[in-house]
Amino acid sequence: MLFAMSATDRLDAGTLRASIRPEHLEHMKQLGSKLAFAGPYLAADGKTPVGSLVVFEAADLAEAEAMAKADPFFKAGLFVSMTLTPFRVTMQNLPVMGL
Repeated sequence: MLFAMSATDRLDAGTLRASIRPEHLEHMKQLGSKLAFAGPYLAADGKTPVGSLVVFEAADLAEAEAMAKADPFFKAGLFVSMTLTPFRVTMQNLPVMGL
């Protein structure tokens, strides 16, 4: 089953996000085929990251929670909030422009 992890960065996240990003990207790579897609939410300027969206496969909510909490961004306390929601793809049009 797919899960969408939606997280909002804390307001002072800029330098923390940047310093943890290499570990986060390595974690994302290690998810392998379980990772459907991921990327940052952006501020109105279209450049500043303000959160994250990660869609990945897990057997159940417990596994999804463990996977989300293993993310270095989560471990470092980057997120002020995070939700996990079961997700189903009903339409797809990839590759998306800009990828």
